[in-house]
Amino acid sequence: MAFGDLLEQVGSTGRFQILHVTLLCIPVLMMASHNLLQNFVAAVPPHFCSAHSNLSQSQLSPEETLLITVPLDQTGRPHKCQRYSAPQWHLLAKNGSSSSGGWGEIEEGLDVDLQECTDGWSYNMTERSSTIISDWDLVCDLRSLKQMGQTTYMGGVLVGALVFGGLSDRYGRRILLLISNLLMAVSGTCAAFSSSFSLFCLFRFGCGMALSGLGLNTFSLIVEWIPTRVRTVVGTITGYCYTVGQLILAVIAYFLRDWRWLTLAVSLPFYVFFLISWWFHESSRWLALNNKSEQAIKTLKSVAKFNGRHEEGEKIDIKMLQESMKKEMSCSQGSYSVLDLFRTPKMRIMTICLSAVWLATSFAYYGLAMDLQKFGVDIYLIQVIFGAVDIPAKVVITVSMSFIGRRQSQCGALIIAGVTILINLLVPYDKQTIRTCLAVMGKGCLAASFNCCYLYSGELYPTIIRQNGMGWVSMMARVGAMVAPMVLLTGEYFPWLPGLIYGGAPILSGVAAIFLPETLGLALPDTIQDVEERGSGKSSKKSPKETIILQDTQANLLKQTA
Repeated sequence: MAFGDLLEQVGSTGRFQILHVTLLCIPVLMMASHNLLQNFVAAVPPHFCSAHSNLSQSQLSPEETLLITVPLDQTGRPHKCQRYSAPQWHLLAKNGSSSSGGWGEIEEGLDVDLQECTDGWSYNMTERSSTIISDWDLVCDLRSLKQMGQTTYMGGVLVGALVFGGLSDRYGRRILLLISNLLMAVSGTCAAFSSSFSLFCLFRFGCGMALSGLGLNTFSLIVEWIPTRVRTVVGTITGYCYTVGQLILAVIAYFLRDWRWLTLAVSLPFYVFFLISWWFHESSRWLALNNKSEQAIKTLKSVAKFNGRHEEGEKIDIKMLQESMKKEMSCSQGSYSVLDLFRTPKMRIMTICLSAVWLATSFAYYGLAMDLQKFGVDIYLIQVIFGAVDIPAKVVITVSMSFIGRRQSQCGALIIAGVTILINLLVPYDKQTIRTCLAVMGKGCLAASFNCCYLYSGELYPTIIRQNGMGWVSMMARVGAMVAPMVLLTGEYFPWLPGLIYGGAPILSGVAAIFLPETLGLALPDTIQDVEERGSGKSSKKSPKETIILQDTQANLLKQTA
């Protein structure tokens, strides 16, 4: 008897599983909100230097005050970071029907002293009522701090994966899920009431850690309580919950224009999720593997009762449980580390290529998704479009992987994404429709690449070291997500450079993916020796079908933590 048979005995798709999966999927809707929150709370409003203090009592209109206070930049707009040292009163007489004439005369013949915005900045808050940019003046010399905020958050995601991953295997999934929900709620609430940018970054770091804990433990609790035959369906549903979450964020942000209320709105639900999490049952698989057989039996009997199979549940005893867990216990024997990913030639090449694929996918994905303002389109609309494109992208890549193959699908998704980003560099800024369409296509290809690389990586790594391999490449993805916001800073000096980097990285990683072996229709490797012998003509051991489906489920459930 396998553990799956034991699960069937207590009811594998009964009322418990339906309620269990539903309650675990609901928080996934809000996880996208925290991942992409920066697009709205850190939106940069149009701004220019505030007028001189001695003009506060003048009878001038705002337009006249702006004319004599702030020069125009090269694009004909008020300069964002400089103003006249003294009001230029003579420009009122030369204004006429346009202020450009006054500026032209000054630039041609007059030596006008300029100064920094010593009295602060004035912001045009028609789009948002407040952002962290306007509250803490993160503009001009401090504009790089905007990207630092997102990098800090992604750093929390990376640290959270390292911390919560190990703690989950040691202390259980349920308790870590409780802690993650509470950490997200408290950190998000504190971020909403932060009195300084430093505190905001600190609490956002906590939100990032919580996100990793939520993703990892939600995945484990879902997979370990459902049978193999429904894992693909459940995984797909959960993946689409994250996609819908992107649309929900746009709606919430549209109605809540203040960044503090928006941050609070996407954080408060986690207090409710924390309370709900007390109902969840610990994984019986984990309990049995950690020598807690009596608790595992008690949990299984509780599930059987909930599913209306009380009599079948009472038949379960310690001997039956230990018999069902023999296979899992044997697979857990042996010690392997991350170093084993690089010890042998084929494993080394495979790990390097997969690292490039994951890093570039996450890097370019968040490079596009976290800079919506550059498209010149309504940020709420573009957020909805960017979220909705994931739906057809996932369908197309699934069909492609099934009929064309994993390697070709991975290469194609990355190269097409890179090419569309590079083409966008050649499109004039005023061609907003074309620029948006290309960006949406690129983002869809990167979303498809995410789905593909989860399944592909799971099929490439052998069973005995698969978790180490998935952990390594997931870490590379988080590194890419951390670096992505910082690349935007290069645009201050070379406007074309961020697009070149975001487009070049997927193309290079797509070329690297060519060196990976195809896995479509092949048995999953169990040992490192199987990987080294792959393609040599030697037969390999046939892997269980449930392992293939498990990797497909990972593709949908773990994307939100990448």
